[in-house]
Amino acid sequence: MDKTVVNNLETSQASKHSNGENRVNLGSLSGKVLLFGGVYSNLQALEQLKRIAEEQRIPPENCICTGDIVGYCAQPEEAVQLFKIWGAKSILGNVEIQLRDGAEDCGCDFRKGSRCDGFSQLWFPYAQSKLSKSSLDFIATLPNHIDFRFAGKDITVVHGDYFNVSEFIYKSTEWHIKQTNFDATNADVVIAGHCGLPFHQEKEEKIWLNPGVIGMPANDGSPQVWYAVLDDSMETFHFKHHQMEYNYKLANARMQIDFLPQEYARTLITGIWDNTEILPPYESGLQGFGIQL
Repeated sequence: MDKTVVNNLETSQASKHSNGENRVNLGSLSGKVLLFGGVYSNLQALEQLKRIAEEQRIPPENCICTGDIVGYCAQPEEAVQLFKIWGAKSILGNVEIQLRDGAEDCGCDFRKGSRCDGFSQLWFPYAQSKLSKSSLDFIATLPNHIDFRFAGKDITVVHGDYFNVSEFIYKSTEWHIKQTNFDATNADVVIAGHCGLPFHQEKEEKIWLNPGVIGMPANDGSPQVWYAVLDDSMETFHFKHHQMEYNYKLANARMQIDFLPQEYARTLITGIWDNTEILPPYESGLQGFGIQL
């Protein structure tokens, strides 16, 4: 079932700093624009999202990822190659930057010694070992940020935030931190990723929109994952958050191999994160209670 919420206006040093360098402008887009993040090497989720885009006749150039095509799941090479064949757009996530630069960790800015840090010492080397030169060459072509204009608004796509690719920005994050991004980019709308939770927030005619990620559930107790769609058919800036069903059981089965974290494999089934150590108190308290949009 497609659960929809409608809103009508509504690490390493290399990965941490990603301001205006390599910023691509797509010009004006129209029709529908598909927004998503965090494929996380989840081939089954990516296949389903591509199918949705094709069914809704959203062209590849209107499909935009907030980064981290590669991540926790079992098929990094297949996911990157499918993304490349599809022709969708993406910016660099912290994972792509680290892979591009041959780093030793994912650059997620997890606290050293934390459970997430420990898990990254399993899945990141696995991903490195699976990616071909073709995939690494593709990753190296991705920009830090994407700009476009849609329904009369200037939009910038970032991963964490404009200043720090590994910054965790949540709905509960103070607005003045988000405002610095609008000031720096001259954007009316910032599309962001990295934190793994879908949300939107509007203030003073500015909108911060995180479409969520498709590679892992949103800690809401459901195996379904999240994306968003912009639509100008109502002649205004209009978007919807969507949940997506996909073959999560196959994605889970693929992770029952090699040395991938079984805690992440379990999350694909339960929709509950192994821990909430990266979350602020507000978001941590919502674990298992569904996404509050």
